[in-house]
Amino acid sequence: MVTSKKKSQSSKQKGALPGWVWILVVIVVAFGGYLAIRLTNQRQKAVSTLPAEMTVAEVALLDPAEWFFLDVREQSEWNESHIGWATLIPLGQLEDRQDELPKDQKIVVICRSGNRSAQGRDILLKAGFIEVTSMAGGMNDWIKQGLPVVTGP
Repeated sequence: MVTSKKKSQSSKQKGALPGWVWILVVIVVAFGGYLAIRLTNQRQKAVSTLPAEMTVAEVALLDPAEWFFLDVREQSEWNESHIGWATLIPLGQLEDRQDELPKDQKIVVICRSGNRSAQGRDILLKAGFIEVTSMAGGMNDWIKQGLPVVTGP
């Protein structure tokens, strides 16, 4: 009887994995799942084919038929003065209104001094727009250089 008991115990041990192996398997599977979720949910920031910024002089030479001029200032700033062929989408609304932007045109983002336009450019790049730049110096420099503006809504 003693021998049959030993045979039964030894056959159980041969097929079973040690507890630490099961813990290691669970850790590896959990880590792999975590990585898979992170990689599939991660939006890749697009790399622009354009320079990060363009000067006011460079932007003034752009053809409005080929470029989309996006002003990210507030309505009150827009009413004071804006580029006649620009479109207003305030920076705070940009993420929610990206579908209003053309995918087939280069975009130049404009603001008062160049800070918000850089933020707007980065929002669009993160959303997958590729041909996006911002205007350094903003409307302050545009007006200083005597370039045409429109007032009112």
